[in-house]
Amino acid sequence: MKLTFIGADHEVTGSCHFIEACGKNILVDYGMEQGKDYFENVSLPVSAPEIDYVFLTHAHVDHSGNLPLLYSKGFRGKIYSTDATADLCNIMLRDCAHIQMQEAEWRNRKAKRSRDIAQIEPAYTMEDAEKTIKAFVPCGYNQEIEVCEGVKIRFTDIGHLLGSSSIEIWLTEKNVTKKLVFSGDIGNKQQPLIRDPQPTHDADYVVMESTYGDRLHATEKPDYVRDLARILDATFQRGGNVVIPSFAVGRTQEMLYFIRKIKLEGLVKSNPNFPVFVDSPLAVEATEIFEDHQYECYDEEAMELVKKRVNPVTFPGLNLAITTEESRAINEDPEPKVIISASGMCEAGRIRHHLKHNLWREECTILFVGYQSIGTTGRAIIDGADQIKLFGETIDIKAQICKLEGLSGHADKNGLIDWLKGFDVKRPDRVFIVHGEDSVCTSFAQCLREEYGYNTYAPYSGTEFDIISGQILKEGIPIPVKKKEATLVSDVYARLKAAGARLMGIIAKSEGMTNKDKAKFADQIIALCDKWSK
Repeated sequence: MKLTFIGADHEVTGSCHFIEACGKNILVDYGMEQGKDYFENVSLPVSAPEIDYVFLTHAHVDHSGNLPLLYSKGFRGKIYSTDATADLCNIMLRDCAHIQMQEAEWRNRKAKRSRDIAQIEPAYTMEDAEKTIKAFVPCGYNQEIEVCEGVKIRFTDIGHLLGSSSIEIWLTEKNVTKKLVFSGDIGNKQQPLIRDPQPTHDADYVVMESTYGDRLHATEKPDYVRDLARILDATFQRGGNVVIPSFAVGRTQEMLYFIRKIKLEGLVKSNPNFPVFVDSPLAVEATEIFEDHQYECYDEEAMELVKKRVNPVTFPGLNLAITTEESRAINEDPEPKVIISASGMCEAGRIRHHLKHNLWREECTILFVGYQSIGTTGRAIIDGADQIKLFGETIDIKAQICKLEGLSGHADKNGLIDWLKGFDVKRPDRVFIVHGEDSVCTSFAQCLREEYGYNTYAPYSGTEFDIISGQILKEGIPIPVKKKEATLVSDVYARLKAAGARLMGIIAKSEGMTNKDKAKFADQIIALCDKWSK
């Protein structure tokens, strides 16, 4: 039995782990990398058709987004997840496919205009996403599921996202059983709508995330409702819009939950009936899925509202923009408003259009409500950039840039430690630290080792671990991602075309040259052509 670390090792995104056991090849998560990529990942040890199962912790694309790519390469196994995760992936993977196909089409149109013959293919298509969705096996929380002989799993609510889970995996070979627990993303306590993380009490080995392993959230629980109300009120008094880059699944629903309270309590005096636009078809669908799974996932406070037949995420003045025309109309309306749009890190989607229309306006506010990975547009804005480029245009940043502090779907350092302390029946023999920035993985592993006595290890991609003996078989080597050449092939082609056009211009103006000069010039051109045609 062997565990190989593939992705999100000393990096925050691209989660992927590979297990060989009981004659089966198993992936735990297979996510996209988002933002800047620092280290090269090793390839999967086997081809896609040889993978039997995927166990998925939750629906966020840095954990699930490469599943259709796996299918496109020949995977035909089963994907186990919670019911809510399966429903969310049904919309999120389609959305990923749509974005990739749209991006490829846009780039190819652009290349065609510049007569660049190179064509870009999307990583996967809508058909790949749809067929991947059919491979899901939805499971309930807290149920032991026998996947095949020697492999059992159980999903436990980890409080990060609707349907998110830690996964317990029991592996049995030759009468030897070992238990692995993959934390997935550990939720922040006392989030709105969904339950707090539930503990797991025993494990031989734990693989846990460390996104916020070097920082603490506010010591006192922030009053998100009043903090948000103050930002809205100040912006509306200036006559501006509040633009909220928000993850379509999870954070958008939380923001609606807060805004419902703000309107109910009349906390925005300058414009109590302010309109709110959710400009994300994905977010609209996700909100419906939240309602479908409220009884299995909502916390006590949200359920009290449901029992009173109150929808926790809707209110007067809420507008849902589905079509492109509805999206464009939002910025044509001068009335101050709230615009909630994806993507949360400003890397794609309709939010980029809203930034283009509002970033340069001093009266507006851009409000960040989630983690911004290094290398993303959102991180650049929040770190104080004066300008960013959107759709090839340089946009000055004049709007107020704010962050709703403490609002995070991830546990902070203390929350991570509290979750690990929950292993009170059997303390894990080893704890692997993954899914964090390079320095965070190292420092958090050191903290757990020196201050709490855990046997920790922060693996790099390519690390191999023998599950039975408990020994590291091979240490991964950090291989920095190579910087792209300053000039891409397509850029060189463009330069050559430009040089040719310039040459033709010179030839057209050569009438005033002497015959001797013309002959010399012609000889030089012919010599160059001879050299490069070989």
